Amino acid sequence: MTDRVEGRPLEEAGLIELAKDGDVQAYGELVTRYRELAFRTAFLITRSAADAEDAAQDAFVKAYYALERFRARDSFRPWILRIVSNEAKNRLRSARRREGLALRAAEDRRYGDAAPSPETAALDRETREALLHALSGLKENDRLIIAYRYFLELSEAETARALGIRPGTVKSRLSRALDRLRDRLPAEHDAREPLEAADG
Repeated sequence: MTDRVEGRPLEEAGLIELAKDGDVQAYGELVTRYRELAFRTAFLITRSAADAEDAAQDAFVKAYYALERFRARDSFRPWILRIVSNEAKNRLRSARRREGLALRAAEDRRYGDAAPSPETAALDRETREALLHALSGLKENDRLIIAYRYFLELSEAETARALGIRPGTVKSRLSRALDRLRDRLPAEHDAREPLEAADG
């Protein structure tokens, strides 16, 4: 069993091993690390703060009981996000509630208390609003792959695991999603430029 070292946070793998052995505090630390990201992910799908909160909580409970199936060589983040996504989709199918613009909320919550990057701060407000409006009109698969890569800043490999697709298909699917996004934007706005600035 991994020993806790006072004053030093445990690595993720150590926390998972402790949680598998029944250490509720260790699992609580994992929940704390990923709570905000889980909420944002669920919010992108449900477009409801209440539903997103419930979906994230349910996902963490289900993940706890499924920890034995978690493979040590994998990353916890895409694994938990996949569970969160499934919970959020189930909740959306049963409730179908819409509260505001989810992607605007995802952007607003992306940085927490930290100041936004100079690139993001420099983005023209009108362009961002047009972009978010266009994103909200995309199909769920397109919205999620764009959101995972640019809003939640997952790597291509993490995006693939979170969506349950092959890593090699992320680029092509993302490219097609961005093309569809561009088609929904007014002619003066380019979909890739503000997203790539936000990603940088």
